[in-house]
Order: sequence, then C-alpha cells, then structure tokens
Amino acid sequence: MDQRYLDPHVLASISNLELVAKTVVDGFISGLHRSPKFGFSQEFAEYRMYNEGDDLRFVDWNVYARTERTYIKRFKGETNSRLTLLLDGSKSMSYTSHSVTKMDYAKYLCASLAYMAHQQRDAAGVIVFDDEVREYVTPSSRAGQFRRTMYAIENAVPGNRTDFAKPFFHFLSTLRNTRGMAVVVSDFYEDPETVIKTIEPLRYRGNDVVLFHILDPQEVRPKFDGPVLLIDSETGQELETSPEYAVQEYRSKIDAHVAALRQKAQSAGLTYHLHTTDTPLDSALREFLMIRQGRS
Repeated sequence: MDQRYLDPHVLASISNLELVAKTVVDGFISGLHRSPKFGFSQEFAEYRMYNEGDDLRFVDWNVYARTERTYIKRFKGETNSRLTLLLDGSKSMSYTSHSVTKMDYAKYLCASLAYMAHQQRDAAGVIVFDDEVREYVTPSSRAGQFRRTMYAIENAVPGNRTDFAKPFFHFLSTLRNTRGMAVVVSDFYEDPETVIKTIEPLRYRGNDVVLFHILDPQEVRPKFDGPVLLIDSETGQELETSPEYAVQEYRSKIDAHVAALRQKAQSAGLTYHLHTTDTPLDSALREFLMIRQGRS
C-alpha cells in the first residue's frame, strides 16, 4: 500500500475534499483488493424488493417491464447499512502545530468514510456539531446523497464550545429502528464519563459505535524550548507553563484522560481509537471496514 495516498500532509495539498476522499480510499483499497479478509467485490448476487428511499439507479427496469414489480439489484459485499458520521465542529478542532489542523484531519477521515460507504452502496449521512447541531444530512442511499454529505463535511468550520448533549439527543430523537453505524470524530475535550454517558445510548438502538479521537502531536507529547503561554481556544482561559510541566505533569494528565476514555468506551461496548494528525489514515479505515464487514 502506498502510504503517500494516506499521508495527511500530502492530502493537505489537494484542494477538493471529494478528490481527497477518492485518493485515500482508492489507495487504501488497492492494497486490500486481493485480501481474503477484506472484500470489495461488486459482483451481482441477487435481487430484493424495492424499499422507499432506495437509489433508483439500482432498479432493474427490465424486470419491472416484464413483471410490473420493482426490484433492486444486490451485490456481493453489500449490507445496506446506515452510516451516520458525527463531526465535532468545536473551536478546539482548529488547533494545529503543523500543516494539518484537527478539523482538516477529521474532514479527511469523514470524507473518506463517506466515500467508502458510497462505494459499498450504504446509506450515509453526517451531523456537524459544536454546542448545537450545525448541519444534519440524514443517512440515505438516494441519488445525490454523497454530494450532499460531502458538501456538509467540506463546509464545516470550527465554531463554539463542544456540547455533546444536544447533538446526540437530536440524533437519538431522529434515529430509526434500522441498525447501523455511528462514527464520532472529535478531540473529546470533555470529561470521559460525560462523553460516554452521552454517546452510550446509541448502542441501545442496535448501532455499532466508533469513537475516533483526534489530537495534534503537540497535544499528546508537547515539546517546548522555554516557558509558553497556553490559551484555551474555547474558554479563553490562560495557563503559563514550563518545559518541565509539559514533560511531567501535562503528559500524565493527557495519558490519564486518554486511558479513561478508552476504558469507559470499551466498558460501554464502544470502539475507541486515538489518532494524531500526522499519522496516515489507513488504521482508521481498516477499523471501519472490519466493523462494517462484521455486520454482513
């Protein structure tokens, strides 16, 4: 697999987010195409009855002409899953210590997952949130859905403080009984117990829930040459810190935060992964694909 297609620094040079997604997913799939564990076959398998909301591109009109019944072509590897991407658009997502912000990285990931879902004929949508729901594209497999989803992702901008309660209540209130996947992409700057208690109810509706924790390398292992004034981008709170604090006390705090989030997520039956914005996207795509194919 050519890691160049998955390197966030390389992707930052591509201005079109849809092209970013295609570059990432095509590069990723090319390395898995012959793997017995990861199948991407779109070979025709069977028919099923048309359901309201299905993409009309897959209707077999020849069968309809003969029988006056509407059937959809199904393909091997197709599960008709529902994917809802929940993208954190809070102000803290604008932080970066290099060429890629946390929001950039989150967009690359969400766009790539949406593109992969589109290729697999899954219904996909997105919720962009900070302390309110800023954009909601309901999961669907209808014509034009991919472009609507990509538009919402591409136009997401860092806004206010994070508040998981309103967006997730909104999601639960509009959730159908159909099982699916909910993927939350955030820097999770919130108390781990609050995060998990808010997100956990999604599991009760039969969803597989994945948390992609996005942090800048400097947030995980900061390196300062001298005293630095840190400013919280969401609250404006200031903290003057030293290299010794960054190496010792801060590192122990961020490690404890990550460990608590991972442990509480796993205890609640949620999948948790930490990614820094300088790392390739393949491990996140691999995790998504394994969970998706486990639903087949």
